[in-house]
Amino acid sequence: MPPTDPLPHPIPSPPRRRFAGPTPERAGFGARFTTAAAVGSVLNPINSSIIAIALVSIGRAFGVDAGATTWLVSALYLATAIGQPTAGRLADLFGPRRVYLAGMALVALGGLIGFVGTSIGMLVVARVVLGLGTSAAYPAAMTMVRRQSERLARPAPGRVLNALAVAGQTTMAIGPPLGGLLIAVGGWRAMFLINIPLAAIAAGFAVYWLPADERRRRTGSAARELDPPGLLLFAATLTSVLLFLMRPTASRWWLLVLGLVAGVALTRWESRAHSPFLDVRMVARNGALTRTYLRQAVAMASTYCFIYGWTMWLEQSAGRSVSAAGLLMTPSFVVAAGVSAVVTGPRLRTPLLAGAGVLTVGSASLLLLRADSPLWLLIVVSVVFGLQNGLANTANQRAMFRQAPAAATGTAAGLLRTFSYLGALASASLIGATFGRRATDVGLHHLGMILTVMSVVLVAATALDPALRGGREDEGRGAEGPGGEGSDAGEPGAGEPEAGKPPYARARRWAATRSRVAQRREQ
Repeated sequence: MPPTDPLPHPIPSPPRRRFAGPTPERAGFGARFTTAAAVGSVLNPINSSIIAIALVSIGRAFGVDAGATTWLVSALYLATAIGQPTAGRLADLFGPRRVYLAGMALVALGGLIGFVGTSIGMLVVARVVLGLGTSAAYPAAMTMVRRQSERLARPAPGRVLNALAVAGQTTMAIGPPLGGLLIAVGGWRAMFLINIPLAAIAAGFAVYWLPADERRRRTGSAARELDPPGLLLFAATLTSVLLFLMRPTASRWWLLVLGLVAGVALTRWESRAHSPFLDVRMVARNGALTRTYLRQAVAMASTYCFIYGWTMWLEQSAGRSVSAAGLLMTPSFVVAAGVSAVVTGPRLRTPLLAGAGVLTVGSASLLLLRADSPLWLLIVVSVVFGLQNGLANTANQRAMFRQAPAAATGTAAGLLRTFSYLGALASASLIGATFGRRATDVGLHHLGMILTVMSVVLVAATALDPALRGGREDEGRGAEGPGGEGSDAGEPGAGEPEAGKPPYARARRWAATRSRVAQRREQ
């Protein structure tokens, strides 16, 4: 009898591409996946705040006034507000890992341009490039989490989303002290140079710890799917509004008119586009997601009014030094980071209502402050605003993740950040209108009254929001749970149960198909 091999040798699977990263099953939602997804999101808030401490030094180096150096702040805000949804759209279409890595390359390029810059114009260009590059990380990370949830056929753990909330907002506190240290060591140019090693670290984590993007079927050419006309109209609309909010004077009302015209054109174009950059029909039908964006804008307007307005009052009215004002802000950022890290669970209504209620208390507490207020009261106010910041950021991010259509997670995440920047720029207008030339007790009290009214309205709107009532608060179409309001008709999101089928049915079928293909290869 001829010898036989009782165990036939399996056909080996095709080798994985170099730098393809781990398999989705191996990566899971572990510490490496979470770290790699979150670390790039730190760069945007750090670059937003790190420049504040260097504006005087840069102005002195190039012999320009404060009006010129403020463009270093405005340029990054503009680039980020437009770049976030754009990067999200690119992540949805071409893969989040690719967009993440491309963003890190832009961050390194922006850091290099700023380091060798020989004029204020070059530094503005560097800030625009940094804004575009750092904009890629957060929406790409949110898309990665969504896709990983689909691959593994299970919801994303709350700790992963909390890590992104901490990285994406509360790390702005690191910027000023880091900027002071870098200036002391290597001058203001070091603040640009530091972006190169930070981008390299983030890119290295992404290459080795994040799964490669899967191939996705296209419905047309890349240009048609990206919708360049829609992107340009969106940029024109947003730029006009943001430029007006930066300096809202009577002579600049034409910017609002221009923004309105561009917005109407954007709506008409996108309602007919084959693959719209901004699906206005989905946004119009998805009331839950739209209300989440508005809540985020109001919460961020209040937060930035506190961050900038309160610190101005501490220095100009209460007589605190710059370092003392910074130290009094520390409890706020520490509490915000701590709350963002621990707030979990399926419910959205409770943390959103709690955040709006705490914001009301914090806004009203500004009415109690005087130039001679005791230190303990200042610390309490700082802690209260930090508590609401952590609650609002985390809960609104989770709401967006649940309510957004699965195929548009990146764009939806980018728009959430855009509304955050709209709130930030609106806060500058409120501070200018209430403080005037100098921050005084009266100006702070006027600002406190406006914020109190805003927060009371926010409490009422949150309490009456139908998408947040009952059960699991209509968790939407996201990857954290089924049900609710949020997706385009006929386009269920990850985790949305199809008619008569259990949650994650599509993801489970996809995983089963992968398993059958692997078994056939082994045979």
